[in-house]
Amino acid sequence: MTAREINFDGLVGPSHNYAGLSLGNLASARNAGAISYPRAAALQGIEKMRSNLRLGLPQGLFLPQWRPDGAWLSALGTDVGNAEPHIRAAAMSASSMWAANAATVSPAADTADGRTHLTVANLVTMPHRSHEWPQTLAQLRLAFSDRNAFAVHGPVPAPFGDEGAANHMRLCDSHGEAGVEVFVYGQSGGPFPARQHVEASKAVARLHRLDPDRTLFVMQSEEAIAAGAFHNDVVAVANERVLFTHEHAFADKERFYADLRARLPSVEIVEVPASAISLSDAIRSYIFNAQLVTLPTGDPSNLPGTGMALILPTEARDMPAIWNWLEEMVAGNGPIRKLVPVDVRQSMANGGGPACLRLRVVADPANIDPRFLVDEAKLDGIADIVRNYWPEAIAPEDLADTRLIARIEQSWLTVVDHLQLSGDLIP
Repeated sequence: MTAREINFDGLVGPSHNYAGLSLGNLASARNAGAISYPRAAALQGIEKMRSNLRLGLPQGLFLPQWRPDGAWLSALGTDVGNAEPHIRAAAMSASSMWAANAATVSPAADTADGRTHLTVANLVTMPHRSHEWPQTLAQLRLAFSDRNAFAVHGPVPAPFGDEGAANHMRLCDSHGEAGVEVFVYGQSGGPFPARQHVEASKAVARLHRLDPDRTLFVMQSEEAIAAGAFHNDVVAVANERVLFTHEHAFADKERFYADLRARLPSVEIVEVPASAISLSDAIRSYIFNAQLVTLPTGDPSNLPGTGMALILPTEARDMPAIWNWLEEMVAGNGPIRKLVPVDVRQSMANGGGPACLRLRVVADPANIDPRFLVDEAKLDGIADIVRNYWPEAIAPEDLADTRLIARIEQSWLTVVDHLQLSGDLIP
């Protein structure tokens, strides 16, 4: 098997809006009620995918979900025209764009049956996300339908909240080799809910048939959750042998680091001290909600013996103290040697950075449904549809407008038909 890490980005949907639905997500709360720009948001996401392709990285795509979610509204005894505003907003949410919450993924090298396992996240903590999983599961079962290569699982039952890969890290010497899987869970976050339940993490590890000796369950610090790190990927990110983390990300970091080193002696832990970057600044800039990637060895910009880049939001570059620290880091002898800023400001305003927008899957691309893989030409076609169909702007009061709803539905139908998926994804 030629295993490669593929980033599957969620295409920002035409109903992207700022309803402030996510308790504990400070950016979402701060921008609640603002005018959103779905067209610009989707084009920013497409440009991020282009940037990854130009770095030599394989790239995949997940589609927006059908909105409004009429089936969910019907189960609540209402419809989009009669629902209360907060229920209508939850039914219109485009939050499936944050593909890091789509599922948890364990590569074939880690599992007892030699298949890549994916468990769709139930997202039960937040109403606006709790109804995503059926449509997400439908896409996962299409994209990863080869049963010899993949096992796709349904959600962990409620009430055990599971938020997917945003609370999961994998460290290894190389993507195709057996790794150490780290499940990060929360218990308390002061005024904010801890979204990942330890029992959900344990269930996913069992479903994926992981080696218990190479699986860690680590508690996120209460301080981090209370500061606005609603997912672990807001304060830590891992890639191959490197863990890039804030000093206050974990409740018992010394034990975690020791357990990790015992299982992966080659691990390199790059810890950002709070004295250099506070938790609040780390969360505001999303320097950890970045894609830490291994660049192809043929990239002429790579230095000898290195090859990791940090794809991070332009907001980090806009904060001089943080950017100066990052530049000093990459100028040193550490494993991260390249910074790649990307503009995802529309997503950031709703609390999702580059890492939120993607799900990492280590697999042979030949085993994946090609409709979910993209190149520059395919992105060109999708971008044209976005420019022609996606709403330019949405204000909160627009969510009840039947003309807007009709446009959102037509936008979805057009892009799904363009990718030849209309026969498989029925709204």
